[in-house]
Amino acid sequence: MSDGQGGGRRDPRGLVIVDYGAGNMRSVEKAFVAVGADPELTSDPGVVAEARALVLPGVGAAGQIMRALKRLELDEAVREFVRSGRPFLGVCMGMQVLMEWSDEDGGQQCLGVFDGAVRRLPSGVKVPHMGWNAVRRTGDHPLWDGIPQDSYFYFVHSYAVVPGDESIQRGVTDYAGPFASAIGRDNVFGTQFHPEKSGRLGLTFYVYALGGALT
Repeated sequence: MSDGQGGGRRDPRGLVIVDYGAGNMRSVEKAFVAVGADPELTSDPGVVAEARALVLPGVGAAGQIMRALKRLELDEAVREFVRSGRPFLGVCMGMQVLMEWSDEDGGQQCLGVFDGAVRRLPSGVKVPHMGWNAVRRTGDHPLWDGIPQDSYFYFVHSYAVVPGDESIQRGVTDYAGPFASAIGRDNVFGTQFHPEKSGRLGLTFYVYALGGALT
């Protein structure tokens, strides 16, 4: 795949994955390829601006991710893309940084797409929350088409989104209490779980993303 740099890049007006150096970029790319997509990975804000649909994956910590996005001038490119109304999917940390603030790394200003914050999981539970857990759908969205209620997806995280407006919750998971495992409004959807690590159901999720929810 082209990295979106230089004069030889192909037409970027398709599915674009934001590449800011996170470790799961290739896994997300391979999952989309497995369901018939031809995604482009890019660290170029210009390609992000031209994308038809955008995916922001992520593993790591909020401070690390926000520093990388700012260094590459991708933070404002992502905000502008979201404002454009075109389809956007954030995965794991790509969902968390959509909020205004994260407590991780001593406190971190995030992209501010949604009101709310990211808080550490409650004391008394094993952190990180790692493994399979059920997602109870709490709102309709085309990305949920074909996904049964209480389906199991794969999680790896120590912090969770606390929306300022609970109406953006699209899925809830229990881990010593409920947390928002999916959020969405209008053109934006985010998952705390990793579809690319979630076997058949994860691929089904990406199939429906390609079947109209993202493209």
